[in-house]
Amino acid sequence: MQDHSIDAKIDLSRESASKIFGSGDSNLRYICKKLDVKAIYRDGSLYISGNSGRSVEKAKTVILRLEHELIASGNLSDHSVDAALSFPENHDISLELSVPGRAGRILPKTSGQEKYLRAIRNSELVFCIGPAGTGKTYLAVASAVAALTDGEVDKIIISRPAVEAGEKLGFLPGDLQQKIDPYLKPVYDALDDTLSPARVRRSLDNRIIEVAPLAYMRGRTLNNAFVILDEAQNTSITQLKMFITRLGYSSRAIITGDITQIDITPPSSSGLVVIRRILSGIEGIEFTYLDQEDVVRHPLVQSIISAFKRDEDGKVYR
Repeated sequence: MQDHSIDAKIDLSRESASKIFGSGDSNLRYICKKLDVKAIYRDGSLYISGNSGRSVEKAKTVILRLEHELIASGNLSDHSVDAALSFPENHDISLELSVPGRAGRILPKTSGQEKYLRAIRNSELVFCIGPAGTGKTYLAVASAVAALTDGEVDKIIISRPAVEAGEKLGFLPGDLQQKIDPYLKPVYDALDDTLSPARVRRSLDNRIIEVAPLAYMRGRTLNNAFVILDEAQNTSITQLKMFITRLGYSSRAIITGDITQIDITPPSSSGLVVIRRILSGIEGIEFTYLDQEDVVRHPLVQSIISAFKRDEDGKVYR
């Protein structure tokens, strides 16, 4: 650090520093290399220096985000460092979600996720469009569980279309619920993480949580409910209209989908593609968009999504 002045100082306990810096300080070295800064940990404080004040401030923000995630969830995941590096702003603590399951406290890991959670907080009907791995379904379910836990709603209703219903579902063994369960696995995974498997089973039995195919929504009025429609890119505009007009008093809805993975034909018939034009600008309705920068899976997934996007010859899905 002799050639750099000390521009930032962060107080960190040895235990926190050990987890944030990683094995052999691999995380810290990675951050320093990415941002072209130098850092040294001494007497319970991390000192960061560099030729660019902006880089130093960014490094400080990254370390503080990692510390906050560590406090919130008790550990750091494999993608935490890359997510913190790609997050351009300081964390908005008011957007954290508290859930009774093992996830505990959930915070946005990217700026896109932060905008998504802010939209959920401020609007009754939110559309979230983005590729796989960006947290669309998980954050929707977590928001619903948090609202249920806080007494803001009486029930959670989650639906998604079973695109293959006409060809494959009839050949699967079991009753209707057993037939559609494979399509709803991501939803159940999110529920188990945010509520706990035992409580999910009780809530399903008591109909506090209802998971059903889209066709079962017709003719219903959903009051005091948090309603989620997942994989909405595979609905027609008629189906989507039917779903959003189910909303009753003191209810809110989130509709998620990936318009780069439309399984109905022609793709232009996707209700999620059409409805943006119809509902744009209506107060209480908000459209949010996530992209490859918001992917929180393996870093390679970002590269894969970017490669497919480049191969689409300039198609624009917004």
